[in-house]
Amino acid sequence: MTPYGGLGPDVNVTSLPPQSEQVLGAMDAAREATLSLVAELDAEQLERVHSPLMSPLVWDLGHIAAYEDLWIAHRHGGRPLLREDLAGLYDAFETPRAVRGEIEALETGPALAYLEEVRERTREVLRGRGTGDGLVVEMVLRHEMQHCETMRQTMAIAGLLPAGEPALAPLRGEDGWLEVPAGSFEMGASGEGFAYDNERPRHHVHVAAFRIAHRPVTNATWMHFCEGGGYERREWWSREGWSWKQEYDITHHLSIAEGHPEAPVCHVSWFEADAFARAHDARLPTEAEWEKAATSEQGERLEAVGSTWEWTATEFAGYPGFRAYPYREYSEVFFHEGYRVLRGGSWATDPRVRTLTFRNWDLPQRRQIFSGLRLARDA
Repeated sequence: MTPYGGLGPDVNVTSLPPQSEQVLGAMDAAREATLSLVAELDAEQLERVHSPLMSPLVWDLGHIAAYEDLWIAHRHGGRPLLREDLAGLYDAFETPRAVRGEIEALETGPALAYLEEVRERTREVLRGRGTGDGLVVEMVLRHEMQHCETMRQTMAIAGLLPAGEPALAPLRGEDGWLEVPAGSFEMGASGEGFAYDNERPRHHVHVAAFRIAHRPVTNATWMHFCEGGGYERREWWSREGWSWKQEYDITHHLSIAEGHPEAPVCHVSWFEADAFARAHDARLPTEAEWEKAATSEQGERLEAVGSTWEWTATEFAGYPGFRAYPYREYSEVFFHEGYRVLRGGSWATDPRVRTLTFRNWDLPQRRQIFSGLRLARDA
């Protein structure tokens, strides 16, 4: 596998190769979804800072374009950047979220034009060079899909989600536990097809016997926790979690009381999830337990995987033999920095991204994400 998806000589073709045609079709569908998401918002709503935790929505649009131009036209196609002056503004590390509302980035009209200009360059490069090994093009496609979920997080904070969202349906199954016997399994993505660097290499893991809940925790169950002193009982909270709760006067997220009682609880932080588990003589599953259960034959009995991200007990780190690819800022810079792993995907995660080996991560105090939990216990 060559860096950046292969930079072979230009190929003279009159039409896109089948693989390029298929991927570009998926990219265009993703772009249509992105533009549809913000179509009803005006410039003021797109350019405003709705939360210090999140970027202005228009920054996300410019970032999507800059990332695509960097990886496809520039690194895969060998062309100069379309707007070199924007490279730093739309670099997620050079321009952290806290300052994105203060910089002179593109306003709405120019940002939309930038998206279209970059996409035209992408079409030209793929006509000439194809997709190479496919990694870079697929990475860019999924990057846009992931930013649509991030933008929905911002829109949820601002009360700007489209009608019908969030799409969290009531659970149908019954409470209960799935018994998972002790044993080994191969954890992580295989060497075939696309996967992010932090999903590899696939490796052998032994897991002791455990039990995992058939279904995620519901709004009704969470409200019962609240009414039973969940945010007042110190013994259920970790030291860090209690300090965070006290400093910011944390109680349950408003969406929990407003949601359907039997829908999965959403907008829960790791600190809250950990306290809830302790209050119920349970714990959060480890990442290995979660994947073993979800990928086993018994995994079919785990209801509502993909409704909300599910917190695990595991701190985000690389698998044994991890190799950063194609750039270390995607995963490696977050290892061992206190981030916790979430699994399963949410209602806002595109199915192309939402695989059973995909690893999401966030800080334990964050609850702007569409996150819930599923309990586990020792066997």
